[in-house]
Amino acid sequence: MVLWIHVGDIVVATLTPVNADDRKPVRKLSKGLLDKLYADKGYISKVLAEGLKVDGITLIITQRKNMKPKQLTAWDRAMLSKRFIIETINDQLKNISQIEHSRHRSLHGCMFNLLDGLTDYCLKP
Repeated sequence: MVLWIHVGDIVVATLTPVNADDRKPVRKLSKGLLDKLYADKGYISKVLAEGLKVDGITLIITQRKNMKPKQLTAWDRAMLSKRFIIETINDQLKNISQIEHSRHRSLHGCMFNLLDGLTDYCLKP
């Protein structure tokens, strides 16, 4: 599952197979977003960064040790360090909203459980 989150609210989500590359749906999911997109090392791709640049989005990613250092503004460094907020929301979706379930009896039950958990999170105060 790939989520884009802004100020704790889910902006867009997609469901992908376990073995899917998370970079594939990024261009489609980022339609309508502006300015910057912050991601972890799993989204490092020159092709993706250039494609997003065409759409007016700058991809800001953490760097690997073997990469040449890139200058980041203090704001961008601070935003990259706030990724724990996204991980916290993912944890809430899995545990509190009970999205993560290993044995669904049907596809309809699985999809209903997923939608129920996302709705529950969005309506939670």
